[in-house]
Amino acid sequence: MKKLKNRIKTIIPWLVILGLIFLGVIAVWVSTFKIPDLQSFEERKVAESTKIYDQTGEILLFDVFDGIKRTIVPFEEISDQIKNATLAIEDAEFYQHRGIKISSIFRAVLVNFGSLSFDQGGSTITQQVVKNSLLTNEKLISRKIKEWALALKLEKILSKDEIFYTYLNEIPYGGNIYGIEEASQTFFGKKSSDVSIAEAAYLASLPQAPTFYSPYGNNIDRLNERKNLVLKKMLEQDFIDQKEYASAKEEKVEFKPKTDQGIKAPHFVMYVRDILEKEYGAEVLENGGLKVITTLNYELQEKGEMLALEYAKANKEKYNAENISLVAIDPKTGGILTMIGSRDYFDEEIDGNFNVSTAHRQPGSAFKPFAYATAFSKGYTPDTVIFDLPTVFTDGCTPQGQGNNCYMPGNYDNIFRGPMTMKEALAQSVNIPAVKTLYLAGLEDTLGLARAMGIDNLSTAARYGLTLVLGGGEVSLLDMVSAYGVWANNGTRLPYQPIKEIQDKNGNVIYRPTLEPRKVISEQVSWQISKILSDNNLRAPAFGADSFLNVTQTDVAVKTGTTNDYRDAWIIGYSPEISVGAWAGNNDNSPMEKKVAGFIIAPFWRAFMDEALKTVPHTNFTEPNPDNSLALKPVLRGKWQGGESYFLDRISGKLATEYTPEETIEEILTGEVRAILYWLSKDNPRGPQPQNPQQDPQFRLWDYPVKEWASKQGFKAFDEDDLPKETDDVHIPKNFPKIEIVEPDFKDSYDKSQIIETRIETSSKFPIKKVEFYLNESFIGDSTRSDFRFSFIPEEVGFLLGENEIRVVVIDSVYNRSEDKVRFEIE
Repeated sequence: MKKLKNRIKTIIPWLVILGLIFLGVIAVWVSTFKIPDLQSFEERKVAESTKIYDQTGEILLFDVFDGIKRTIVPFEEISDQIKNATLAIEDAEFYQHRGIKISSIFRAVLVNFGSLSFDQGGSTITQQVVKNSLLTNEKLISRKIKEWALALKLEKILSKDEIFYTYLNEIPYGGNIYGIEEASQTFFGKKSSDVSIAEAAYLASLPQAPTFYSPYGNNIDRLNERKNLVLKKMLEQDFIDQKEYASAKEEKVEFKPKTDQGIKAPHFVMYVRDILEKEYGAEVLENGGLKVITTLNYELQEKGEMLALEYAKANKEKYNAENISLVAIDPKTGGILTMIGSRDYFDEEIDGNFNVSTAHRQPGSAFKPFAYATAFSKGYTPDTVIFDLPTVFTDGCTPQGQGNNCYMPGNYDNIFRGPMTMKEALAQSVNIPAVKTLYLAGLEDTLGLARAMGIDNLSTAARYGLTLVLGGGEVSLLDMVSAYGVWANNGTRLPYQPIKEIQDKNGNVIYRPTLEPRKVISEQVSWQISKILSDNNLRAPAFGADSFLNVTQTDVAVKTGTTNDYRDAWIIGYSPEISVGAWAGNNDNSPMEKKVAGFIIAPFWRAFMDEALKTVPHTNFTEPNPDNSLALKPVLRGKWQGGESYFLDRISGKLATEYTPEETIEEILTGEVRAILYWLSKDNPRGPQPQNPQQDPQFRLWDYPVKEWASKQGFKAFDEDDLPKETDDVHIPKNFPKIEIVEPDFKDSYDKSQIIETRIETSSKFPIKKVEFYLNESFIGDSTRSDFRFSFIPEEVGFLLGENEIRVVVIDSVYNRSEDKVRFEIE
C-alpha cells in the first residue's frame, strides 16, 4: 500500500504536467482557427425572401425564393409568450450565463466520446446563433470548439436581447421556413405578436427537430407531448400561472392547411415575378426581402378560380372546351384585380401553368368595337345606316362574286337583314356591316386606335385586310380587357399594372406606380360604344331578351366573340368601375363544338361579373353632348329611303318652318335607295356629297346589292313634285297662346314651408292642352285642369333662400307654346 501511494505521488505531477501540455497544445490549436470577423456580425446580410401580397398587404400570395422563407421582425414585435416558451425549453438560464454552460458542455463531451457521434453540444441560444450564422454544420470537434469560443466572444459585442432577436429571426422551423414570423404565419396565419400561449408552445417545440415534430407529419402526438413539456417548463419557471397552464394545455389549436404548392393566384404571381426579376434582378428578388403589395383582389380571385374550375369542367362535357381564362381590371387605375390563366395552374394534362390571359389568340367579333369607335370618331353616328346584304369586298371582282379570291363574308346565322344602323349591327354582332364599317373607318386608323387603347402587338393593316374586324389579328385577353376599360373610363387610358407598392426589407417604399392617364378617344365616342353594348333591346334580336349578357343591377356593356373555326370563345364586359373579360377554348388550339360564345363562355363571365359588381359602386354611363340629329345627313340619322331631306308639318300638311314644333314634324326623303358611299365620302362623312361616288373602289360592289334589294322590295322613292309648296301656317307667332302669371307676384315673399299657389291667365286660338311649371328651371309638375292652378311647398321641391324664379309653359292642342316667368322671395 505504501509503495502504491508513493507511485501515485510520483505519477500525479507527471499527469499535471501532461495536462498542462495538453491544454497548451489545445490553446495553440485554437489560436490557429480562422475565426470569422465578429465585428461584421451585425452588418452581414440575412437572406430574406421576397414576398408577394394581395392589395391589402395582408394576404401572402407567394414567397419568390423557393429555398429560404424568412421574414425579419423587430424584437419588440415578437410575443413575450414566444420568448418565454423558447427560453423555457431551449435555454432557461440564457440571461444568466455568458454564452456557454460548463455543465452542459461537460455532459455533452462525455456523451460524444462515448458514442463518437459528436451530436450532443449542450448548446445555449448564443451557441445556436453562432452555429446557424457563422459556422458550417460539420460534425467536427474543431467546429464545436470554435462554436464555444465564438459564443463567449459574441456575448461581449452584442447584448442578450440582440442575440435572442437574431436567434428568433433565423432559427429553422421546418422545410424552408426560417424565423419566428414566417413560422407563425405559415402554421397559424398570424403575426408572431398575436399568438396564444398554446401556439407559442407549439412554435417553441419545433426547432429541436423541425421535420420530426412537423404539424403536417406523422408525429402529431409527439408534437403535442413536446408542446405540453414546454408548457410545463413555462409553469415551473413562472412564465405562466397554473390557470394559464391548464387553459393552454386544453386549447384546441388549429394549424392552417398545408399548401403543397405554397402559392395563391399562381398565374398572377408568376406574372408579377417575371416583372420583378426583369426590374431588380434575380439576386435582389431572391434575397432582398422585398414586400410586394399587388393590385390583386384575392377574395375575388378565389371566387373566380372556383367558378373557372366549375364552368371549365362543364364546358369540356358540353362543348369540348376544356380550358378557361379570366382577367378583371380597375379601369380607373389600371390595377389588375383578378388573373386566371387556366382552369387549374397545377393541371399538367392541359398545361395548366400556361397563362392563356397573356397569350395571343384571335378575338373574333370582340374586336369589332374598335372599328365602330374609329368610325364614330370620324363623324359617323350610331344611327348611320349600312345595308346588311351579300357583298363582295375585293376590288377586281364583280358584285356577283366572279373573279379570283373574292372576299365575300357571311353572317353567323346566314341571314341578311337589309338596312341596319351601326348600333344595331354592333349590338347584334352582324358581320357584313362590321366589315363595311372597318372600310369606312380605315384599317390604319382602326389599328392606330386599337394600339392607343392598349392592343400593341398587332401587325400592319396589309397583313389583315378587312378580316381584321372579324378577329383576324391575334391579341391577348389582358390587353383586350384593358382596352375595353378605356371606354369604361370615358376615353382615358391607364395602362394595366399589377403592383401597388414595393417596400424594401426595412419597410421603406421603393416603388409606387405613377398613374399617367392619357386621353385616347373622346367621351362622346366612349359613351356611344358603352350605350350600344349595354342596350339589351338592341342586342335582343340576336341574343334574346333574357340572355347572360343582360345585367340589370347597373349599366354593363358587353361584347362576345367567336372565331370562325370555333377555336376561341371570348366575352368582355365592363361597368364604369370594372372591366372583365373571359376566354374559353383548348390550349392545344383544337376546335370546340360549333357554338357561339354566348353559350360557351358567357355563363362563366356572368357568374363572375355578378360577384365582381358586389365589390364596386353601381354607377351608370352618362352622355356628354348629344348630336343635333336634324343637322346631319339622313344616312347618318338612320334614314335610308333617299338622300334629299324635307320636313313637313303633319297638322297643316305643309312644309315645316322654324316655328313648327318637333312633335309635329315629319321627314320626307326623296331620291333613290343607294349605298352609303353614294351619299358621303368615307373620310369626310359630314362633308359635301361626293360628285363622283364611282371613284371609290368599293362603291359599285356595295351599291349593286342595295339597288337590287330595293327593287325586289318594290320600294318607290318619293317624288319631289309631290311635295307641298306652301309653308306651315298653323304654327306661327300670331297663333301662339298668351299667358300671364297672376300669382305669385314678384313683390311677394314666402316661407319655405308655406304653400304657394300658382295662378295664370291665358287665352289661345286652339284649346290649351297642358300647362307645365318649373322652379329655378327644374320641372315641378303640370296641370290639365280648366283653371290650370298649381300649388307647391318650396322645401319639398328644391328652392333657394332669397330670390327664386317660377316659369310656366302653356301648350295648346297643336303644340304651339308660350311661357311667362316671375321672380319672388323665399325666406
